[in-house]
Amino acid sequence: MPNHPDLQSAFRQKFGPSHGVYRAPGRVNLIGEHTDYNNGFVLPAALDFSCWVAAGKRSDPVVAAYSENLDEFFQFDLKKEALRRSGTWSDYPAGVAWALLERGYALRGANLYLRGEVPLGAGLSSSAALEVAVGYALLDLAGLAVDLSTLPALCRRAENEFVGARVGIMDQFVACHGRAGSALLLDCRSLESKLVPLPPGISLVICNSMVKHELASNEYNLRRAQCEEGVRLLASVKPGITSLRDVTLEDLACNKKLFPEVIYRRCRHVLSENQRTLNAAKALQSGDLPLVGELMFASHASLRDDYEVSCSELDLLVDLARREDGLIGARMTGGGFGGCTVNLVKTQAAAAFKDRVAAAYHAKTRKHPEVYLSQTASGVERVL
Repeated sequence: MPNHPDLQSAFRQKFGPSHGVYRAPGRVNLIGEHTDYNNGFVLPAALDFSCWVAAGKRSDPVVAAYSENLDEFFQFDLKKEALRRSGTWSDYPAGVAWALLERGYALRGANLYLRGEVPLGAGLSSSAALEVAVGYALLDLAGLAVDLSTLPALCRRAENEFVGARVGIMDQFVACHGRAGSALLLDCRSLESKLVPLPPGISLVICNSMVKHELASNEYNLRRAQCEEGVRLLASVKPGITSLRDVTLEDLACNKKLFPEVIYRRCRHVLSENQRTLNAAKALQSGDLPLVGELMFASHASLRDDYEVSCSELDLLVDLARREDGLIGARMTGGGFGGCTVNLVKTQAAAAFKDRVAAAYHAKTRKHPEVYLSQTASGVERVL
């Protein structure tokens, strides 16, 4: 994991003496896509790309922050009535402060110097890394205990209610609870989690298609609504259910006549993806890498055909990956309609895999993909 010994020096040039340096990681989801907001199962891993925050105390109730990546400065007052959404990236740290204040935490003014390594717009959760790092820093500056059992939910609330993005809990949870050498099997209903060690000799290779189709956000909200409609229709024969987590694939098949075809396929993806996620966690634990690969490819096919959130560029990246030596499995990851694929690759083959897939993708699309090699990392921490 990179360290940033110059971060305190950069902070001093902007603000003066610092109190501490904090980091929280981005994440990639190995399998379990579009299941989190359906109270299902996910299997993410924290990446060794992080958001870094150097922080210092202020004597007034103001948070002043500088983003090194954007070369932008902003500030806001910690009085709750003064916190308003601006529609810019500053809503993420401001939203975290708002959520902490709403929870009753007595925050103090702070200066924040922000540096992000997580690629922006790649679906690797740069926003959750920022939220969690800022939340941890604000609590620590105020001399308050940091409770990692509540911080993910508060950061999610910030993104849901202040920023206005209807995300699930996965990103913030793994930013808090990830561990080096492991993925994290998370039950998004109970928030019970289990570390799943990754076998040695495996690297994560993330291929950024460099496209993001404009319909992504609208289609994401539509998929949520279609899943909710599936629950409503099933409730007519299974009273009391509240999410797709409450039903099985057999329930769905037995009541297929209730559904328009598209609603049926959306629900089928979620239910089958939950089972694939549980099976993948077991396969990783037992070292059955061929089965892990099969499940990843099946996940991509379901996202492409039943959930219809893939695109030609993502399909091409998965197809190109299949041809390479050392590949264990590949699939699209994230919301879809562009963004990234995640590939499990034998470490000795990872560098050649990166170069060959990038060259083949450019030859087909004339786009230069960004390809990231990463190991797994641990969750949020104060580092200095």
